[in-house]
Amino acid sequence: MSTIVIAIIALVILAAVFGAVLGFASIKFKVEADPIVDQIDSILPQTQCGQCGYPGCRPYAEAIANGDAINKCPPGGQATIEKLADLMGVEVEDSAHDAEKSVKKVAFIHEDMCIGCTKCIQACPVDAIVGGTKALHTVIKDECTGCDLCVAPCPTDCIEMIPVETTTETWKWQLDAIPVVNITEPHSQQSGN
Repeated sequence: MSTIVIAIIALVILAAVFGAVLGFASIKFKVEADPIVDQIDSILPQTQCGQCGYPGCRPYAEAIANGDAINKCPPGGQATIEKLADLMGVEVEDSAHDAEKSVKKVAFIHEDMCIGCTKCIQACPVDAIVGGTKALHTVIKDECTGCDLCVAPCPTDCIEMIPVETTTETWKWQLDAIPVVNITEPHSQQSGN
């Protein structure tokens, strides 16, 4: 047998042994996480924007599990607050950010001032800004949460938070939530007989 084949077989056996040891160690020494924190974290939107005062969604989930308010997540909105209240068995609260932010805002980049430094792209927690180095950047408005974390890092102040007006084009229609029944077909009326 060639030395290369023996070396390959030895490496495969060694990798299998180390894989088995690591697999056993991961099961044996697993740190049990609090299941309520995992459930809370799965409800949060995972934007990692920091608007709640915590560095990300997981630390905020841990704070909620320890008794912090459930209404500090602007990207999650009222729906997230209701799900958290149901999970935690507490009363539904209004969003802590509604009083100061009644109109949804999105980032807008004045492309004539943009130098393509990519600092806004790095700051955006939801990857709503596209562009490349020394190229113009633009915001995907449907992805932007309005957290304004991209505004401060911009060296040319070319990013502005603009309100999004609700029109028939920007309204989030939930057409599947409206039950539609076709009553014009005689077959569907007689199917009960």
